[in-house]
Formats: sequence, C-alpha cells, structure tokens
Amino acid sequence: MLVLPAPAKLNLFLHITGRRDDGYHLLQTVFQFLDYSDEITLSLNEQGTIRRLTDVPNVPEASDLMIKAATALQQHYAVKAGVTLTIDKKLPMGGGLGGGSSDAATVLHGCNQLWQLNLSTIELAKIGLQLGADVPVFVHGFAAWAEGVGEKLTPVSPLEPWYFVLHPNESISTAEIFSKQGLTRDCEPLRIAHFLAGQGVNVFEPEVAKSCPEVAKALEWLSNYSPARLTGSGSCIFAPFDDKLSAESVLARLPEKWCGFIAKGMNRSPLLTALTI
Repeated sequence: MLVLPAPAKLNLFLHITGRRDDGYHLLQTVFQFLDYSDEITLSLNEQGTIRRLTDVPNVPEASDLMIKAATALQQHYAVKAGVTLTIDKKLPMGGGLGGGSSDAATVLHGCNQLWQLNLSTIELAKIGLQLGADVPVFVHGFAAWAEGVGEKLTPVSPLEPWYFVLHPNESISTAEIFSKQGLTRDCEPLRIAHFLAGQGVNVFEPEVAKSCPEVAKALEWLSNYSPARLTGSGSCIFAPFDDKLSAESVLARLPEKWCGFIAKGMNRSPLLTALTI
C-alpha cells in the first residue's frame, strides 16, 4: 500500500500564442507546485481490477482521471495486477489548481511502484499526455516553463514565496472559457528572461472575471494586499507574500463567503519527495 500526495499547481502566467490545425491552443506558462495536496491511497489488487472506493461529487468513477491513468498503464504494459484507490480530496474542482491532472500523475507513479514496472519518468509522462496536457508536468515534478499544448517543459527556478490561495466557491468550465470570443489567442511569444523580469499575464483572467462576478470581487479584494492573479482557467486566485505570517494575517480577514489556504511555492513537487526520486 502507498499513500502519496497529489499537489496543487499554480500558473504564474498563462498566454495563448496560437492554435494548431487540430484545434488545440498553443500555450506559454510557468507551472509551480504548492505544498498543498490531495492525498491518494493505492492498494495492490491481485485480481486485476481497478476501483475507486471514495465517492467524488460530480465525478463518476468511469470518467475519473485516476481510474483512466491506472487503466492506461495497465493496458499499455499488459499488467495483470490491479489497484484500489481512495482519495482525500482537498483541491477544489474547476479551480485551476490542476487537481484532476495531479491525481492522475500520482496514480501513474504509484502504480509504477506497486506493480514494479520500473518505468522512467519520461515513459510515465508519455502515458500522462494521453490523459491531459497538464499531466506531464505533474509526472516530471519540477517547476517548468511550458510550451506547445503544455507538454514541452523546461525546468525553471522561480522564487518560492508563500502564497495565499483564494477559492470564491465557483467552478469554472475550461471548455466554456476557451470558447469565449474575447479570449486573447495571439500573444507575442515571451522568453524566459522576460518572465523572470516580471512580464506575463493570465489571458483567461478578464474573461473569467466577466463571466463570474465572484471571481472579479475576489481579485479586487486580494489585490488590496498583494498583486493577485487567476491560476489556469480559474476560479482560484493567488497572491505571493514574503513570509507565512503576512499571508496568514490576510487569511484572517477573508470574508466568510469565500475559502482560502496558505501554501509554500515549491519548485520540486512534494510527490517526488514522497517517492524519494
């Protein structure tokens, strides 16, 4: 049995630079991890079945990325063993923190160990890319400059501040936001040096704020204390702080209608630490 974290991520900026012929958008972003995670327990199942014992609201077992990840790995390598999964779900769905993708990556790593496949991170990331564009960065487990559809990763080492992450109790549909006519899809490509010098925005932020007034209010509120930004396609907002105490003092002022947490930015995923990779 293994108990492993599935950490949240932040997009420190997020641009769309174009679109491929197959309709997928070309992105530039920087991923950084947080020390705030779902927790997944994986138990070896000798009968070969793959099951989820935990009920996850609005996520049927058959469409859960954890189940899809284990199934893809089992089928690709003709594994006879199975796995039973339980999850302590902390990351909000539709929040832009990458919860589903992170869960899938953790299951790939966990099954690789349970089933003694000894696959490399590169091999696991190839399986992960079939599940979603964000899965490979969670598999590799390092803060990354990402391009393409999010699969071309270059390690980077941004500052690791404390973050206040605010969830305005809204869930944003990624597909719906991508379809917005006002979405900027022709950003001039950035270089890493430009990002490190402070350039870059989240192009989804104006569209999410227009379609979801609570996100707009949360952005305005948190920006009073530190520069706040949307992560991913929303709905969570984050702002950096120099120390934990400063972030906690803002959390203490959080309006009751919203949720929030404090977490440390991490350039190495807590999952890799748990796996001792």
